[in-house]
Amino acid sequence: MHDLRRAMAITNASPHLAGKEIVCQNCGGRTVFSGSITATKCPYCATPIQRNDVQNAPARLPIDGVLPFQVSEDAGRKVIEDWINNRWFAPNEFQKYRELGSFSSVYASYFTYDADTETEYSGQRGDSYTVTVGSGDNEHTETRIDWTYRSGIVQNTFDDVAELANTGFDPKRIRDLEPWPTQRATPYTPEFLAGHLARTYDKDAEAVLPSAKSRMEAEITQTVRSDIGGDEQRISHLNTAWHSLTYKYVLLPIWLLTVIYQGHAFQVFINGITGEVQGDRPYSKIKIAFATILALIVVIGAFIIYQKVRGR
Repeated sequence: MHDLRRAMAITNASPHLAGKEIVCQNCGGRTVFSGSITATKCPYCATPIQRNDVQNAPARLPIDGVLPFQVSEDAGRKVIEDWINNRWFAPNEFQKYRELGSFSSVYASYFTYDADTETEYSGQRGDSYTVTVGSGDNEHTETRIDWTYRSGIVQNTFDDVAELANTGFDPKRIRDLEPWPTQRATPYTPEFLAGHLARTYDKDAEAVLPSAKSRMEAEITQTVRSDIGGDEQRISHLNTAWHSLTYKYVLLPIWLLTVIYQGHAFQVFINGITGEVQGDRPYSKIKIAFATILALIVVIGAFIIYQKVRGR
């Protein structure tokens, strides 16, 4: 784990990632690495090639750990095929992803954060009760809330709150791949990247922190509500002190299917550890229209049968 403030002193001096040409040791083909890609396959002979000057650069944050792939390529393709076949309203052309799409294994960059927090709060606790009002035909019960003042202090401990540090991925779909068993991460060595795409971080630990903090703050709020108790809660004041805020830089495994359909890119992600699938797909207007017509036929048929039975 690393202190966040010290890390920022390093990354603030980090240079822009310039392109670099790598010569394949197998066939002599030359490949230009650009952006955050640090490992791929030679386009001429499929030999794994890497750019090590990024991961080892003194002004870049070092990788603390990696979760090796547990889902094989064959298993990943089977999971993708089952997922696509269950998208009933996807166009038939989209389902031919083998001809249309690119299926790759990618090590994505994540920062995970640990923190201890102490939060002072004040607010109100609401306890519901019922009263009977009115008389005669107008007599009825109403639910009311009795509000009482509450204040206190709660503590939260956060361990490995993971946030993606790469751009170009759908953040909601990536979030839905969780949870990641980051406690099983092993120390990083370049051998883990052989045969896979790999990306260094596009956003540093400070840039990613607000998203992680937002998730932690939501959990803090829930802890405060539980501490207040009652049926409803009103929170009027929160003051959180953040203690021992640290981070780790880890590479997490993702199988990525990218399909270009009618000019639009659709991404499907697989958690390379658990096999969880999340993704987007297009919708077939023809299939939706057919399903709508079929539903109308069923409804009309049921209505006709009902009228006949009723008329007997």
